[in-house]
Amino acid sequence: MRSATLLSAILALAALMAHEAGAYQGCSLTVRNGSGSSIGGIDSDGTFRGPSGSSIGRFEDGGTVRNASGSSIGKVDPDGTIRNASGSSIGRVEQDGTLRGSSGSSIGRIEMDGTVRNSSGSSRGRFDGYFPACRHIAAAYLFFFEPLHTY
Repeated sequence: MRSATLLSAILALAALMAHEAGAYQGCSLTVRNGSGSSIGGIDSDGTFRGPSGSSIGRFEDGGTVRNASGSSIGKVDPDGTIRNASGSSIGRVEQDGTLRGSSGSSIGRIEMDGTVRNSSGSSRGRFDGYFPACRHIAAAYLFFFEPLHTY
């Protein structure tokens, strides 16, 4: 029991340090819908791209999410809490990729291979090029630009 608590603390500290250091950098992802068609992307500098390839927003060091015009629309905290522009919690991404809504119930999951599943386990798309350090930026894309309920 004690080693599990220590491991949890180490993982939380590592996530915090990685988040603050811009760990999303290097996450160059293609976003695909359930049919496999490209519907957007995430550049290694944190730029979110829509289906046409144009910038639709940005993920910055510290977790701030901005829309295409540069306005802050939310944030992903180091612990995975996702907040709207006014600072209210709208969800969370867990260490294992589970996505939770504001009520705390599971709304989906990002699998280790980048597959995105809804709460019933159905595949809704994927992030090509995904690896676990991309969890926060991928969750930000889903919460702010391509919500699970839209496809």
